[in-house]
Amino acid sequence: MDLRDLDRRGGEWLRGAGPRSEIVISSRVRLARNLAGFPFLTKATEDQKRDIMERTRVPLSGLDLRSKPFFVDMDDADDMLGGFLVERHLISRELQHGRGPRGVAFGSDEVVSVMVNEEDHIRIQAIRSSLCLEETFRVAMAVDKLLEPQLEFAASRRYGYLTACPTNVGTGMRASVMLHLPAMVRMKQIEKLFNAARRTDLTVRGFYGEGTMASGDLYQISNQVTLGVTEDEILAALERILPKILDYERRCREELVSERRRLRLEDACHRALAALRSARILSTEEAMQNLSTARLGIVTGLLAELPLDQINELFVLTQPAHIQKMRGHVMDATERDALRAEFIRDSLS
Repeated sequence: MDLRDLDRRGGEWLRGAGPRSEIVISSRVRLARNLAGFPFLTKATEDQKRDIMERTRVPLSGLDLRSKPFFVDMDDADDMLGGFLVERHLISRELQHGRGPRGVAFGSDEVVSVMVNEEDHIRIQAIRSSLCLEETFRVAMAVDKLLEPQLEFAASRRYGYLTACPTNVGTGMRASVMLHLPAMVRMKQIEKLFNAARRTDLTVRGFYGEGTMASGDLYQISNQVTLGVTEDEILAALERILPKILDYERRCREELVSERRRLRLEDACHRALAALRSARILSTEEAMQNLSTARLGIVTGLLAELPLDQINELFVLTQPAHIQKMRGHVMDATERDALRAEFIRDSLS
C-alpha cells in the first residue's frame, strides 16, 4: 500500500466546482449494511469479525472505483495513518479507534469508500464536490447493488435494512451536505440554522460529523430519520430546506459587502491572507479560521487572485495527521504548528 500520492492533494470532493460550490463544499451519501447470518458487531466475536473481513475482501477488490484502489487494514494502521484517513473523510473516528479486524477500501479520487466492521458490518460512502445529492446517491447505490448479491445483506420485509443502531434501520441511509457559512456566523445568525434543522428532522454537525464541533465555519447538515421513509423522500427533505439555508447565507454575504460593511470585511480578509502568507506558527484552529475568512474573501470577490480549490484543500491538508505524515513521524504541537505555517506559506506563495 502506498498513500504518498494523496499526501499533498485533496480528493475530488474538494475541487470547488459545481452547483453552489461557493457555499456547498460537498455532498455525501452513506449506506449502513450488515451481513445476514452474523450478529451485530457489539455481539460479534473476533473470529466472526475476521470472517466478515474475509467475506468482503473479494467483493471489495472487484469494485470499479474508477481510480487507483486502496485497502487499509486498520488493525495494522498506526494512529498517524488512522488520523490521516479520518481527516480526509474516508473513515470515521469509530473505525480508527475500533478494535479487532476492520478496514476500508477506497479509490485514489476518494469518491467512494467502504468501511468494514465500523458500527455496522459495511458502511458505503460516496462523496462529491458541491451540491449534487442525486448524483452522489446514484454512486453509492451502484456500489450497494454490486455488493448485495455477493454478500446478502440483513433485511426485514417490514423494517427494511437491519442496523446496529435503531436510528439507521430502514433505508440505512444518511445524506448530508457540508456547507461553508462564514457570513451567517459573522452576522450572528447561525442559530437560525439549528432551529430550522430541528423543525425539519434534520441535524447539524461539525466538520467531522457526529460528535464534532464546527471548525472553519464548516457545518454538515443531514437527515435524522431513516425508518418509514424512502431514499427519495430523504433526499427531497434535504432539497426542500437547503435552498432556504443557501439563500440566507447569500443574503448575509451581500450585507457584509454592502457599502457600510464592506471595508471591515475587506480588512478582515486581507488580514487573514497576510497571516496565512507570513505566519511562522499556526495552530489548527487559527489556520482553519483564517482559511475560512480567506475563502469568504474569494467568493465575494475581495481576494480574486486565489483559486477556491486550493483553499478547500488546505482545510484538509493542514490537519494534524497530514502535517505529521509530511515528515513521517509524530510531532509535538509546536513542531506541527511551525510546519503547518511553512506549508501554507509555500502553498500560497
